[in-house]
Amino acid sequence: MEGSIPVLFVEGNSLAEAWEKSLIRLNENGCSIKTEYDKPDDPPSKDCSMTIVVHDPLAEPMIHKDLPGGLDDLQEYVLEVTEGIKDHLVRNAADDPGDTRWEYTYHQRLFQYSVPGENERYDQIRMLADKLTATPHSRRAQAITWKVWEDNICYDPACLQSIWCRLLKHEDEWFLNTNVRFRSNDAYKAAFMNMFALVRLQQTIAGMIAQKSGLKVKLGRYVHQADSYHLYGSYFKDFEERFLKALATRSFEDRTYRYEDVKFLMDESIPMIREKAAGMGRRD
Repeated sequence: MEGSIPVLFVEGNSLAEAWEKSLIRLNENGCSIKTEYDKPDDPPSKDCSMTIVVHDPLAEPMIHKDLPGGLDDLQEYVLEVTEGIKDHLVRNAADDPGDTRWEYTYHQRLFQYSVPGENERYDQIRMLADKLTATPHSRRAQAITWKVWEDNICYDPACLQSIWCRLLKHEDEWFLNTNVRFRSNDAYKAAFMNMFALVRLQQTIAGMIAQKSGLKVKLGRYVHQADSYHLYGSYFKDFEERFLKALATRSFEDRTYRYEDVKFLMDESIPMIREKAAGMGRRD
């Protein structure tokens, strides 16, 4: 229907496969629309509302080579989301209105959610895991990021909105099914890293439930939903020369990494990444 933003759906067995399919579908079927970040000469973005289903989040090959940056950057982002190595970069507007540091990190919003006037910080991931430990079939196990009193007026509001999980039993094992929702998601330069880090967080949650309950908990399907899943017009040339060219000239195996083959490299970079993050924002 004219005037309707397309609602698109893709699925894949692995994370790399599903993400790649999402970009192909977006490029072929997305609508043209301007964004708030466009420069005057930028073409309109390709956009849609997207649902991506990853049937086996840990299936190989797990990593797509066309991710932004390298493997160290991917590992750094995982630590940012799962460990909060950059939480100290979030600004403190209450005490310093001139503080121009970050509006948020996902780790801070998920693990240390704060409310004005309250001293308590809410570890929503722990609460989610505790909820499913007590009631595996609960539909109430979720974590949110949006702060209505801040995010409607700030310059850079949170893109990730919620994480919802539920356990389903099969034979003698439980599977943690996860839905993630973004209001806005840069399909080409951010979504893969978002998805990879959030699958690692899904692993963390499964481990927390298993440790607390004694159950065998594996990962079920991962669903990534974005209200605006977009390819910026300023990326078109790079997208064509890198992504589309590789699609036409290289096999899927050559376009991806097996995580088990590069994990040792990513693990080796962790101490350096933690040290680097600790020094960011330091005022000497």
